[in-house]
Amino acid sequence: MSKPEPLQPEGYYHIYNRDVNRCNLFTQPSDYELFLKLYTRYIDPIAKTFAYCLMRNHFHLFVRLKPSQPDSEFPDVAIPSPSQSFSNLFNAYAKTINPKHHRTGSLFEHPFHRIPVTTDEYFTELVRYIHLNPQKHGFVKDFREWPYSSYGAFLTERPTRVQRGQVLAWFHDLNYFIQAHTHPLDANRIPGASDDDWME
Repeated sequence: MSKPEPLQPEGYYHIYNRDVNRCNLFTQPSDYELFLKLYTRYIDPIAKTFAYCLMRNHFHLFVRLKPSQPDSEFPDVAIPSPSQSFSNLFNAYAKTINPKHHRTGSLFEHPFHRIPVTTDEYFTELVRYIHLNPQKHGFVKDFREWPYSSYGAFLTERPTRVQRGQVLAWFHDLNYFIQAHTHPLDANRIPGASDDDWME
């Protein structure tokens, strides 16, 4: 695998990965909850999240990296790079999950996969693709039944880390957002979608 391009400040990215041994990353609700808790700790400070979906053997994220600038209150404190922040997330998760499942070593594939999101069409298609992924892989018959994605966050006004207002603006409004998720996916419109086949 060739070395991926470094993550760029203020860049939009589709980030995805799986277990290094093609096993399950998440086996029970507490595993998903732990990953999301660690995600808040390590990724919220360096990125805004537009959509996510955690599945048993892989995950998808759609994020925009924040500007790279020192904290005005602590200008001498080093800010971790975005790649380091994701590495910290994966390592922290592995340190808890590995002993639990009597395993050692790396849990996630390295380097993690990332594709720049550069067009408006890709923005909306990627949001749909991420939310529909559990149905695509047969984890559920209806993607709306999968509890570990950001789809439900758009149907409520409860606080969420997901950038709900900005995403709904891409879809014009909530009704169109819901309607758009009923349309079949065209994988040819999603760069990197073919990579998803090895996650089944």
